[in-house]
Amino acid sequence: MDAIDIIRGQWAKEFPEINTLPMGILGRLIRLTKHLENHIAQWLKEHGLLMGEFDVLMTLRRSGAPYQMTPSDLLNSMMLTSGAMTNRLDKLEAKALIARQHSEVDRRSVEVALTAQGLELINGILDAYVQEQAAVMDCFSPAQQKALDGELALWLTKFEAI
Repeated sequence: MDAIDIIRGQWAKEFPEINTLPMGILGRLIRLTKHLENHIAQWLKEHGLLMGEFDVLMTLRRSGAPYQMTPSDLLNSMMLTSGAMTNRLDKLEAKALIARQHSEVDRRSVEVALTAQGLELINGILDAYVQEQAAVMDCFSPAQQKALDGELALWLTKFEAI
């Protein structure tokens, strides 16, 4: 029994006719999200990064060589406001993990690129990050993880169309 079971039990006592299953599922997802965000934030802190900074670095890294994107492309891939993106880029540039440079295609345009130091940092922690993600999922078998991934992907399509 967890806190969500207690809450559902209280509602069932007060309003036995209501279906509290969706409430339980959503409540658990919200609580899990908070726990996971805190866990990953703490792990990243040990590596000198904030979650938002890590997200930018990972986005640039997975884009492939030469590990650069326009700020607009970064915004679109990360669903941020331009102000939040500018703040993240300023912090990463101050840490010498990214550099802003004029585009070779259009000198009026700016591109954000991983520096050698930023690439080294991401490459150095990527395996550990993947292992950390696997560790928080270790209560599920590989088959359960695959099924959960499929169900969540299906549900997400209700809100995000690609």
